[in-house]
Amino acid sequence: MITVRDVKGIKSERQMNKAKRYYLALVFLLIFHSASFAKEWTDAQIVNAIFHAEGGYKATYLYGIRSIPYKDEAEARRICFNTVRNNRKRFKKQTQYKDYLEFLGSRYCPPKAHPLNSNWVKNVKYFLERR
Repeated sequence: MITVRDVKGIKSERQMNKAKRYYLALVFLLIFHSASFAKEWTDAQIVNAIFHAEGGYKATYLYGIRSIPYKDEAEARRICFNTVRNNRKRFKKQTQYKDYLEFLGSRYCPPKAHPLNSNWVKNVKYFLERR
């Protein structure tokens, strides 16, 4: 004979199985989500991608550096490195942007400053993925 106690046991077992499935799904979601979006690029990788996105050696302004005069490629690269590093610190303090490259692009190459600037983030990501 089935008692009330047995029915309660079945109900809690069902709830336990449902909770297990829920947590298992949550774990898989977190693993796959972080694997697809958590690409952390080094400063050197970003600087190299900026160099190519800005036109490489054919560019009029190496690394897209226009606001600060520089003597040679090494100095332009150093300016770009400083910009990338300093903006990482700023990115951590802000809440508007979720993606670092989007944030960097809003400062390094603001889309409102020129129509072509809207392609900057996409171009930098392209060169990051290529390497």
